[in-house]
Amino acid sequence: MCAKPGDQPSVHLTSLGRLKKIDQLRERNIAGENTFSEDVLKIEKCGPDEDYLTIIDVPGIFRTTTEGVTTNEDKELVRSMVKRYIKDNRTVILAVLPSNVDVATQEILSLAEEADRAGDRTLGILTKADLLTEQTAKAAVVSLVEGNRKPLKLGYHVVTNRGGDDLGEEADALAALGKREAMFLQHPWDSLPGDCVGISALRARLEDLLGEITDRAFPKLRAETRERLVKAEKKLKDLGAARQTEREQQQYLVSIASDFQALVRAALDADYSAHPAFARDELRLITAVANVTEQFSKDFSKFARTYIFQSEDDLKLWSYESDSSSSATEDDDRVLDLAASIVPDPAAFSDLDNIIVTDWSIKPPRKDIMTWIDDIYHRSRGLDLGTVGPGILRSAFQEQSTKWETMTMQYLSKIILLVHRFILTALEVVCRDAQVLQEVTSAILAVLCVKYEDSMKEASLLVNIERQFKPYTLNHYFNHNQQRSYGVRIKKALHPKARKESGSGASVVSLSVIADAITNKSNAEYAKENIHDTLKAYYKVAYKRFVDNVFMQVVNFRLLSSPSSPLRLFSETWVLDLSTEKLLAVAGESRRTREGRETLKKEIQDLEVAMQILR
Repeated sequence: MCAKPGDQPSVHLTSLGRLKKIDQLRERNIAGENTFSEDVLKIEKCGPDEDYLTIIDVPGIFRTTTEGVTTNEDKELVRSMVKRYIKDNRTVILAVLPSNVDVATQEILSLAEEADRAGDRTLGILTKADLLTEQTAKAAVVSLVEGNRKPLKLGYHVVTNRGGDDLGEEADALAALGKREAMFLQHPWDSLPGDCVGISALRARLEDLLGEITDRAFPKLRAETRERLVKAEKKLKDLGAARQTEREQQQYLVSIASDFQALVRAALDADYSAHPAFARDELRLITAVANVTEQFSKDFSKFARTYIFQSEDDLKLWSYESDSSSSATEDDDRVLDLAASIVPDPAAFSDLDNIIVTDWSIKPPRKDIMTWIDDIYHRSRGLDLGTVGPGILRSAFQEQSTKWETMTMQYLSKIILLVHRFILTALEVVCRDAQVLQEVTSAILAVLCVKYEDSMKEASLLVNIERQFKPYTLNHYFNHNQQRSYGVRIKKALHPKARKESGSGASVVSLSVIADAITNKSNAEYAKENIHDTLKAYYKVAYKRFVDNVFMQVVNFRLLSSPSSPLRLFSETWVLDLSTEKLLAVAGESRRTREGRETLKKEIQDLEVAMQILR
C-alpha cells in the first residue's frame, strides 16, 4: 500500500486488479489466463474539509503461482506494478506484513529498500497481531518492533484486523476496534511505545510522516507546478483567441496574416534579426534567391550558347576537362548537372509537378563554330557581296540561343521552389493550430500554382521576344564589340608581319604590308568572319539584357515584390474578402480545439490555486 499527497482536495482509494474466491477463479480461469490486470478502480471522496491524499492499494506480491488461479504473467505484473508506484519520492510506502511470517523473507521490504535508499518513507505495518497465540511468536513481533531484527528507519507499527463479525453502525465498529486493541495493554504488547500500536496511533504517525515528506517536496513541487503552469499557458496562447463568432474568426486570421506578411517583409529585406524563426535556412529567402540568381548568370554566360565563339577570351571561358586527345564528338555528348545545393528537392513539393521542370541538366557548348557558320552561309546566302543578310543573322542567333528557354525554365523552377518552401514554412511558424494551417494552405494553394504558372509563361514570353524577332539593339556596345572583333582579326593577321623594335622592344608593322594583310581574303571568308563577329557582338548584348529582364520582370517583380506576388497572397485583404462560409471553414474552431481550450483553462486555474497554496 502507498500513500502520497494528492493534486486535488480529495481522498483517493485505488485498487488495481481483482482477486476472486479461489473456487470461482479455478472455475473461470481454466485456460490459465491472467487473474490480475492494471485496470484501475477509483473511489473518490471530495469535499471542502477533505485532505489532499491519494491511497493506492496494490495487490500483494507472491512468489509461487496457483494452478488455475494465477500465472507467471500475474506474478511479474504485480511486481512491476508495485515497483512503479513506490518509486515516487513523494510516496509513503506502507509495507503490509502478517505478524505470523518471517519478515526477513518478504520481498516487499527488498523492493522498498531499492526504491527508498534512505528509508525516509518506508513504514512496516504488522497485521493480524490478534491471531498470535504463542508467547514466542508475540515476543518475536515485539523484538521486531523494538528494532532488534530487520530494522527500518521508520520502524514497524502493529495493528489488529477487523473480523468478519465487525459489521454494523460506526459506533459499533469503533466499539469493536477498542475491544480488539485492548490486547495491546497486555503482556508482551504493553512493553511497546503507544505510538507503535493501534489504528489511532498509526493515523497520527501517517499524518506526521506525510507532513514531513510534503515539506521536503515543497520546493520541487513548487518548481514542477510553476513549469506545468508555464507550459499550459503557452499551449493556450498557441491556440490563439477564441473564435466562435465571425468577428473572432476574422480577427484571428487577420492576426496570422499580419504575422506572415511581417516575415515576408523581413525575408525580402534580409532582416534576419526580426524573428527567431530566421535561424532556419528555409526562411532566408532573398539570400537563397540571390545565390541562385548569381549562379544562373554565371551558368548562362558559360553554357547558354550552342557554340563557343572564336576568340581567345571565349575559349578560356569554357575549359574542357577531357585531355587534348579527346574528340569534339565525345565532348559534345557530355551532360552537365546545374542543380544548386541550396534548392529544395522537387520531390518534396508534388503540387508543383505540372508547373516546374525537374531536369536540371544541360549540354556544354560545342566547338568548331566556323564549321557551323560555313554551313549556314552556304545554305542561306543570297546575291550579297560579302555582307551579312538579316535572314542569316536571325537564323544564326536562333540556333545559337537554342538553350535559352531550357536554362530559363530551370532557373525559374528553382526560384519557385524557394518561394513555395518559404511560404509553407512561414505559415507553419505563424499558425500553430494544425487544422487552421491545413485549411489556409489548402485555400491558397490553387491560386499560388496559377501565379507560378503565370511567371513561367512570362519567362517563356521573354525568351520568344528575344529569339523570334529580328535582332536589334540600341546599345552602343554592339558596335563597340563588333569593331573590337574586327580589330582583333587585323591584329592577328598582322602579327606574323611584326618585328621587334630595338630599344623599346615594341612590335611594329610596316605600313606597306597592312593593305595586303587585311585584303587577301575571299568574299566567302570575309562574309563568314563578318557573320561570326556580328553574331558575337549581338549575342553578348542580347544575353545580358535577357538575364536582367528575366530577373527584374519575372523573379523580382512577379514572384517577389509586386502586389500580385505569391508572397502577398495570404494577407489581411485576403482574409477580409473571405465569405462567411469560407471563413468558418478556415478559421472555425473544431470541437477538439474547443475542448482543449476549456481543459487548458481549467488546468491553469487549478495550477494557479496550487501555486497560492504552495506559497
